[in-house]
Amino acid sequence: MKLILQTLGFPWHIVALEEVFGLSPSVLRCSAQEPVGAVGTYKVAVDSFLQQQHTLGTERAGGSPSPTQGEERLSPPGTQESQDPAGPPPAAQTEALSRLFGSVKTLTAKEEFLHTLRTHLILHVARTHGYSKVMTGDSCTRLAIKLMTSLALGRGAFLAWDTGFSDERHGDVVVVRPMRDHTLKEVAFYNRLFAVPSVFTPAIDTKAPEKASVHRLMEGFLLRLQAQFPSTVSTVYRTSEKLVKAPRDGCAAGPRCLLYSATAFGAQTSGFSQTQPPTPRAGAGAPTEVGGAQDRCQGAGPCGREDSRARVIEQLCYGCRANMKDVPSLDLLPPYILAEAQLRSQRASQEIQEYLVENGAEETHTAES
Repeated sequence: MKLILQTLGFPWHIVALEEVFGLSPSVLRCSAQEPVGAVGTYKVAVDSFLQQQHTLGTERAGGSPSPTQGEERLSPPGTQESQDPAGPPPAAQTEALSRLFGSVKTLTAKEEFLHTLRTHLILHVARTHGYSKVMTGDSCTRLAIKLMTSLALGRGAFLAWDTGFSDERHGDVVVVRPMRDHTLKEVAFYNRLFAVPSVFTPAIDTKAPEKASVHRLMEGFLLRLQAQFPSTVSTVYRTSEKLVKAPRDGCAAGPRCLLYSATAFGAQTSGFSQTQPPTPRAGAGAPTEVGGAQDRCQGAGPCGREDSRARVIEQLCYGCRANMKDVPSLDLLPPYILAEAQLRSQRASQEIQEYLVENGAEETHTAES
């Protein structure tokens, strides 16, 4: 992969999946403001690239320079240097990652969790280097499979973002899919005819039977239909184009899924309970719902672990909750996820306490009047 990237002449970064254990909890938060100068820098880069392409075409018409010279012209100074990490990730992080995926019971949950961690890592790299756009190579076939898989996994509310041309849920970083109008067969023929170099590496579902996961099952189902009815993929894909996104007003307020791309999950039961504080029980000495839970369960014992798990589960959307049922212990999750869950829980508890204090003061004032 590094050899191919070096010949392209564009900036490149190689990041190990183990680095998710060193991420900051801020990667899970939606940033409404784009990086300073990101829009201007992006426009300048595009204009410069188009100008260089025009200049390169003019010179080739006259003198036909070598491909190496063309690559050097297309790449800014210093971008062809190796930008991979200094060395392999620490052994402790590799072992922690192996324990995490080894504990997950089903291949479906493993694939979903792997996608989530990769998304967080790509988002972190984009923000670190000031990129406002991230392009992915999702084809029409892959997006059709993803649409059906997401429906089966209970993520139907997010299809417009998961399969659309652009995904603006992160705020400062927009994910775009420029290859969504081309099928896998078209991409394969293009790569073959124009000798585009490719790298094949085994994935987590390599050589897995068709019924090993929901992803593999949907893939086999759609590809078999496509072989018999060539319009299957395009029909599913055109259906996804009719989906309308909710109006975007920056980073919308309200509860958001802890894992799934900072997506608001609005009318979920737990989300409703977070936005609507509990009503105090009758009686002067009766504890509140939050306080009672803290009185009943404290410490690091089994009850404390259950409370920690409930704190994470209640901040997930329906699809992520279903996947978390296949994760026996949440203690193996990367620290940034647990830290953000604790921070959100503390913030919600503080808001509830403030709400109760304000209501108590209002009731006292009314009684005195």
